[in-house]
Amino acid sequence: MPKDNEIAHYKMLVAGNWTNSANGETIAVQNPANRTIFASVPRGDAEDVDVAVTAATKAFEPWRKEQPRARGRMLLKIAEKLEEHAEELAQIIAQETGNAIRTQARPEAIMTADIFRYFGGLASELKGETVPLGEHLLSYSRREPIGVVGAIVPWNAPLMLAALKIAPALCAGNTIVLKTAEDAPLCILKLAEICQNELPPSVLNILTGYGHECGAALSRHPGIGKLSFTGSTNVGKEIMRTAADRIVPVSLELGGKSPNIVFPDADEDWVAEGVSMAMRFTRQSQSCTAGSRLFLHDSIFDSFLEKLVAKTDALKLGDPLDEATDMGAIINEKQFNRVCGFVEEGLETKSTRLVTGGMPPSDGPLSKGNFAIPTIFADATNDWRLAREEIFGPVLVAIRWSDEEEVIRMANDSHYGLAAFVWTHDIGKGLRTAHAIESGWVQVNQGGGQILGQSYGGNKQSGIGREFSLESMLDSFTQKKSVTVNLEAGHG
Repeated sequence: MPKDNEIAHYKMLVAGNWTNSANGETIAVQNPANRTIFASVPRGDAEDVDVAVTAATKAFEPWRKEQPRARGRMLLKIAEKLEEHAEELAQIIAQETGNAIRTQARPEAIMTADIFRYFGGLASELKGETVPLGEHLLSYSRREPIGVVGAIVPWNAPLMLAALKIAPALCAGNTIVLKTAEDAPLCILKLAEICQNELPPSVLNILTGYGHECGAALSRHPGIGKLSFTGSTNVGKEIMRTAADRIVPVSLELGGKSPNIVFPDADEDWVAEGVSMAMRFTRQSQSCTAGSRLFLHDSIFDSFLEKLVAKTDALKLGDPLDEATDMGAIINEKQFNRVCGFVEEGLETKSTRLVTGGMPPSDGPLSKGNFAIPTIFADATNDWRLAREEIFGPVLVAIRWSDEEEVIRMANDSHYGLAAFVWTHDIGKGLRTAHAIESGWVQVNQGGGQILGQSYGGNKQSGIGREFSLESMLDSFTQKKSVTVNLEAGHG
């Protein structure tokens, strides 16, 4: 990492080489905690995309013919190297994303190694099946790689989200061209450096650039056989429209406005801790799974909010590189100002009340960065803008309910359907609610993150496709071919 006041220039990985962009232009990378520029990366465009896709296409045939277990062993070696470099990666993540190193950046670096290890171990599971069509016919299926995967990732958990595309795509025998988010490219470039030492040239290509230039060119390139995108719903719609022109398969992991439902028997400290975790406060709530709609039963509404406020007010905001910090900074000034705009609207809405938080400090150390305070508004309605739009910042809205059917209706009254959280001692009631909620991922009595092995993804406008599992690798990064053989041909 660069030293204080030093601006380091990084290159991107294209066609097996570390290179600048064809146009020679660069993008500045800013530290969200102090708004200083500390690095720059190439501003890739359509010309760079074409070079990368052409190289990945050439590398595809020998890579797909590599023994699956040999590909898996390469991923396992990458996992070992990622563990060795975990602390360096955590430092980079904290500096470029503003995510606190103890609560977010270091766990993300460790999870990335686990992702490569998990998919590396699945290489021998790329198998088809036989179908009994009769004694004289042999019918079987094969799982074959698609080709060159075009992948685009956001900035909120850049290393982990990049790994969730790179590892399964490569394990399945595809090659890949991935575009980083312009705000957080450095940890992925370090990942590419580690991967490059174990992989054949051009199997993995990493581009840095803006979405409307580099990302759009990648999604339109005729050499791309599969598009995998994680980001906002609006951009996801554009990706899907572009893919429709060539009937390219897409995987989309998009936005969310996840419900957090607390039943009256769950008015306890551990639930308040879980709700805070589900809201992803320690990631500044910059998470598509954040449980930002809190449905509290009327009988426990005020008492539970007291417990939750005690948890959120205890969070320490500060320097992401400080081990004592629980919660870091919003990624950039544009997003910071957007979050502040939602908070300001909440303060001006007379029908709701501020429980804790509010506008960020205007003086002191925190005023020098993009630090948003955990904010909770109460007595809101489910149709209020702050309860419907994805804020992607630490703003939670608490809504009263008294009838179980009513709260399920409100939970489902959203065009999103990514995650949901249910809290109760009555497991029957918890499962009944989980089954009724229109979300791709529901947790009962826990608020943690995704676990490798479970298929994760959204319903409705929260996306298409799944990640994190063997099933997701097979569905997203392979195509199924059926072969039927007449065993009697040429006989009698």
